[in-house]
Amino acid sequence: MDWTKIYNSRLTTAEQAVKVIKSHDRLFLTGNVSVPKVLLGALVDRAHELEDVEICQALTIGPADYVKPEMEGHLRVNTLFISGNVRKAVQEGRADFTPVLLSEFPLLFKNKVLPVDVAVIHVSLPDEHGFCSLGVEVGLTKSAAESAKVIIAEVNEQMPRTLGDSFIHVSRLTHIVHTDYPIPEMAMGEEGDMDVVEKIAGHIAELIPDGATMQMGIGAIPDAVLGFLKHKRDLGIHSELFSDGVIELVESGVFTNARKTLHPGKIVAGFILGTKRLYDWVDDNPMIELHRTEYINDPFVVAQNERMVAINSAIEVDLTGQVCADSIGPKFYSGVGGQLDFIYGASRSKGGVPIIALPSTTTLRDGTLVSRIAAMLKPGAGVVTSRNHVHYVVTEYGVADLYGKTIRQRALQLISIAHPDFRPDLEKQAKELHWI
Repeated sequence: MDWTKIYNSRLTTAEQAVKVIKSHDRLFLTGNVSVPKVLLGALVDRAHELEDVEICQALTIGPADYVKPEMEGHLRVNTLFISGNVRKAVQEGRADFTPVLLSEFPLLFKNKVLPVDVAVIHVSLPDEHGFCSLGVEVGLTKSAAESAKVIIAEVNEQMPRTLGDSFIHVSRLTHIVHTDYPIPEMAMGEEGDMDVVEKIAGHIAELIPDGATMQMGIGAIPDAVLGFLKHKRDLGIHSELFSDGVIELVESGVFTNARKTLHPGKIVAGFILGTKRLYDWVDDNPMIELHRTEYINDPFVVAQNERMVAINSAIEVDLTGQVCADSIGPKFYSGVGGQLDFIYGASRSKGGVPIIALPSTTTLRDGTLVSRIAAMLKPGAGVVTSRNHVHYVVTEYGVADLYGKTIRQRALQLISIAHPDFRPDLEKQAKELHWI
């Protein structure tokens, strides 16, 4: 059958499409800036008719009416990475959190650990062959969607057509809802003390060699690093995500991807977060390839890139090198994301540079200044990167190289990059613990 006939036969309204969802179903919801908001709104509107529908997701950007208290008993989120819009619900016990490496996130659905009844996804218009692109979010969505019994798709005229392993044929879509609205924008940077962020970024840039392949996590620090790379040569990108900052460096000849040992000449990633400028730039751009996260984030794939640089953040680091990045004590805050995937992958790379970066302090709501370099992690804190995996830790005060170092050496180096006001107490605690 002509694909256009299939497409037209499956066109419906959002209200009609979500009627296929039944009580006790498990849904996969496309996330990041690709949340299918029309379908999600229609699901919320009929939630009172449903019981115990589980919504599996990762990071989602935008309003989250589907986790409001009145949704209890009807819709329940099971998030595998805690974004700000569902954090309160998780911390209050109205939503669930499943810890998992980002590289293994899609495998939970693909391998039927979490069998999916319905996938709710967001795609581009079909091309002349009937293939829709998953657009700005490919990595976490493609395998999960392929494993679902039913696929409900928002086909958005404004979704960019990204290339790579990013396509799904209209014949796989069981219900199609045509939409036309801008993809949400999420600009990086301008968070926290930008003077501190710039100092950290400058220290990181000194660790990056020419010809490096880079992974950059979410946040102000990875974005700020890009501003210090204008004198570098032949850098490349293999990352779970990237944002607007790479455009200028591609156009100025810094990011050529020419010396990559895997996918030379290509920027490869799982998803993108940014502004309309980025979405327009990636549209049908043959330099950009988006792939499944179980491939992009696989540490043994990452390690095939020589000079692999991984830049990730932390909430707290203790004096032995343990990195907490997913909780504040026992209170869950985010998730492991791709941190361990890329830290381990970069550590196995020839000439690799695995980096954990964080400001030396944070200010509590009551105005108290506390050190993020701690003698010991808070009780209940989660260890995302173990002391056995950590290499470089960077604050605004410098770089601690912990790999192959004794506990004594680690403690002394980490104290040296802590805020000066906290160094005497950290030294005192380290002595009491017989570490120095």
